[in-house]
Amino acid sequence: MGRSLYLDCISGISGDMTLAALMDLGADLSYIVDHLKQLPVDVFEIEVHSVVKKGIAAKKLKIDFQPNSPRPVLFRMQDHDHVHRRAADILLMIEESELPPRVKQRSSAIFQAIAAAEGKIHGMDPQEVHFHEVGAMDSIIDTIGVCLALEDLGIDQLYASPVPTGSGKMRMAHGLYPIPAPATAELLRGIPLAVLEVKGELTTPTGAGILKALVTEFKPIGGFTIQQIGYGAGEKDFDHPNVLRALLL
Repeated sequence: MGRSLYLDCISGISGDMTLAALMDLGADLSYIVDHLKQLPVDVFEIEVHSVVKKGIAAKKLKIDFQPNSPRPVLFRMQDHDHVHRRAADILLMIEESELPPRVKQRSSAIFQAIAAAEGKIHGMDPQEVHFHEVGAMDSIIDTIGVCLALEDLGIDQLYASPVPTGSGKMRMAHGLYPIPAPATAELLRGIPLAVLEVKGELTTPTGAGILKALVTEFKPIGGFTIQQIGYGAGEKDFDHPNVLRALLL
């Protein structure tokens, strides 16, 4: 029987919160970074900090890029100040990489889910979707990093709680959008949502993509034995602890 993970989305979910929570559970940073550095991505460093969110000690990620590094960088397309990347190029990069088979499969599934949602919202072929918000380089690092962390921890099955989205409006590449962002809402179809009255984005497209592509079952906490707990911190501060709780079962 393989290991199972339960994502307790008490404050929503994002890629960096998930990766930080898995690091807190003991995923090996050097294993993750060594694999990521073999990809044709911008030169980067990942730092893991300990923070306290409303009284809960959690891990928080900081990813630093040196975008003008002389590395072979894939699929660059300048548009004003944004570097855009096509979904098809990201999927090809994963396919051609030396990543472990299950990491390839899981990270491709996440990007395909996000591209399908973005494509539906913008009325275009998912392969042609350009990642703006989602697709900055850090989301590539977050997504593949999460799949590497799951591999390092030997996770076979993922479960999750109902997920809160947050509410209000936020500024995006196309203008002022509702929260959850349209692509996030599309990804969350069929996934139970939790009530949490908060102004601001709690669940990002990357977080929703992880849930959509990897989680077998959504259910309230319980019916299992917890072995270990990791906490991953989000960027913002709210009246509640802005953390994702990852339970090793």
